[in-house]
Amino acid sequence: MKQTSTGNYRWVICALLFFATTINYIDRQILGLLKPTLEVEFNWTESDYANIVMVFAGCYAFGYIIFGSIIDKIGTKLGYSVSIIVWSIAAIWHAFVKSTFGFGAARALLGLGESGNFPAAVKATAEWFPKKERALATGIFNSGTSIGAVAAPLMVPWLLGTYGWQEAFIITGALGFVWLIFWWFMYEIPSRHKKLSQAEYNYINEDEEEEAPDAKPIKWSVLLGLRQTWVFIVGKLLTDPIWWFFLFWLPSYFATTFSLDLKKPSLQLAVVYSATTIGSIFGGYLSSALIKRGWKPLQARKTTLLIFAIVVMPIMLAQFATNIWVAVGIISLAAAAHQAWSANIFTIVSDLFPRRAVSSVVGIGGMAGSIGSTLFPLLVGFLLDYYKAAGNITAGYNILFIICGLAYLLAWVIIQLLTKKMQPVEQAIKI
Repeated sequence: MKQTSTGNYRWVICALLFFATTINYIDRQILGLLKPTLEVEFNWTESDYANIVMVFAGCYAFGYIIFGSIIDKIGTKLGYSVSIIVWSIAAIWHAFVKSTFGFGAARALLGLGESGNFPAAVKATAEWFPKKERALATGIFNSGTSIGAVAAPLMVPWLLGTYGWQEAFIITGALGFVWLIFWWFMYEIPSRHKKLSQAEYNYINEDEEEEAPDAKPIKWSVLLGLRQTWVFIVGKLLTDPIWWFFLFWLPSYFATTFSLDLKKPSLQLAVVYSATTIGSIFGGYLSSALIKRGWKPLQARKTTLLIFAIVVMPIMLAQFATNIWVAVGIISLAAAAHQAWSANIFTIVSDLFPRRAVSSVVGIGGMAGSIGSTLFPLLVGFLLDYYKAAGNITAGYNILFIICGLAYLLAWVIIQLLTKKMQPVEQAIKI
């Protein structure tokens, strides 16, 4: 990161957000990697697995309702701490369940806890970065989703082979408690942080109106009536299910279509998720660079979203891949584009809303995305079970890749329509 005379402690905060997001995704990705082992252990069907994923997604959606508003009320530091304690306990709990129902219950608690990650991280970014750096900072911490997904295929098979599936859950689940120590001693809002210089504080707040210390969070009933909120809702509702499909079914896709052995570290999956790291950071960099060149923030975000909505579309050609590395290349491009999209759709919230409303809006949109992610596995499970019974499970994946290819462009068109006559939030809610 380029040094500036203003100071760089804000990038230490970004690093904390990155590591929390990495742990978040290791804890959720592990189930997909252990699926072949667990479906034998517990005699799961594809629909059983889809139901477990659906329970996680449903509770993740409900958790957004809780954490989105709580974090705006109690603050980022305490809210993030509660979130990671809950999800780390849930992650470890997986090791001790004895039934499919037990896995569903553990995933439910994991979903509740993990839902606090993004409302807290996006709010922290709004607190610590000026608008021209927020997308880049978001892209960096959001790349933790990719790093977590890269680390998991390398760690989990080794843990499985060396110790067993129970120990894999325990070891990965304990990482959150290690992070919590650093978070508690290193994080505070800029106005209270003792290590922050006045120059850096002024830089962080250069384009923000100072909010009154006693400013109250904006009610959900007001937020739901704003077009700005629906921009984020649409951006998450139509695209989050695609990312969850990449997380929970790509290992199984490579195993069934190309006979990939998931009991060994997977270079192919590592390549896919490494590409998403590049996509997340580059997507954040691109819109930030456009703003520094004089573009309006919303114009820069929407242009970047359109570019990456188009970049996703070649995934529809994955059905024609007969070599695993060709499939890896096509899917890597789409997954990287998703993360670029994600970095910018999150940043739009902090561009459009005052800081005291950021977590609530992220909670609302995150809930919408999780509802979509709760329902989409029903379709995934149905298609894969149907075509598996017909002896051609690959056909089910091909249909799903077509859906993936079109979802982002549809979301962008709706966002474009919503933002045509959109007035500033301050005018809409008269704050």
